Amino acid sequence: MTQKGHSQKEIVEQARKLLEERGRKALEMARKEILQEKIESKEALEALKFSMSYFKDLDRPALMSMVCEVAGGNPDITIPVAASMILISGGIDIHDDIIDRSDTKLSHPTVFGKFGEEIALLAGDALLFKGFTLLWNSVKEGVPIEKISSILQILTRMFFELGDAEALELRFRGRIDVSPDEYLSLMRKKAADIEALARISAILGGGSEEEIETLGTYGRLLGTILILRDDMLDITDFQETLHRTKKECLPLPLLYALQSNEAKSKIVSTIRKQALTKRDVEEIQRNTAKSGGLKRTQRIINELAKEACSIVRKIDKDENLQTFVIASCIPYLEETI
Repeated sequence: MTQKGHSQKEIVEQARKLLEERGRKALEMARKEILQEKIESKEALEALKFSMSYFKDLDRPALMSMVCEVAGGNPDITIPVAASMILISGGIDIHDDIIDRSDTKLSHPTVFGKFGEEIALLAGDALLFKGFTLLWNSVKEGVPIEKISSILQILTRMFFELGDAEALELRFRGRIDVSPDEYLSLMRKKAADIEALARISAILGGGSEEEIETLGTYGRLLGTILILRDDMLDITDFQETLHRTKKECLPLPLLYALQSNEAKSKIVSTIRKQALTKRDVEEIQRNTAKSGGLKRTQRIINELAKEACSIVRKIDKDENLQTFVIASCIPYLEETI
């Protein structure tokens, strides 16, 4: 899937520039704020330093900058708010890793994997508290206090929806009978954070109620795309496939593969082994691909991307939000918008 007149390579390069230009200031601000705290515990300090090197989050602040601009505002107003969102999201991610017992992600150690549960829990708490403090202090940076009140209401709803989604997801662990539709419904719920960021940015930009709703819907679609993109990455990575089959719910491509009776018998017999070898994991990956699990997930991503681009096309004059969607999906999309 590409925009007319642009190759996938050109779109990815354009997106990288957007992320750097729109997200770098907020990321640096977040790092500076958390690392200026005086902490006596050497291990806790190292965990926070590691977390800020681990979370190279340019996506969220860049998205907020672009949405604010599309809504008619000055994107610079999002910087302090985006910095707070980076810290809050980082804290949530650390806590998620503790729940999922994720020692690594895509071959890199997590804060939980490197420092253990207790220090990871404290580091996650520190990021959350600092994030909310920074959000309140953004009033000093020119964010109207009435908008902060609206933002806090959105964040409250987001936290409860994400918490509910995490609790519901626990029921999917170790199950091979979860339907793809059940899983997709839950993943849409887990996309609440990206919708919240889009709504917050639209409010900061002074968007109309209609624009806020449109951009919020865009955020929910984008968030779902990003989750499914991670599913695609997980099922093609050895450590992530191993972890997902043993300690988390199965990724969407694998759930689709289990819809095939032939693939199901092979995959289930492998998953149920006490310990999986590298060869076992590779067999799961091969059967997932062979049964069409990857292609069916690609089609879902494709459909979501088309819908996201379609709903913002009228207000996204510079096409930055559309570029962001397409670049987030490459190489999983093939058709032209």
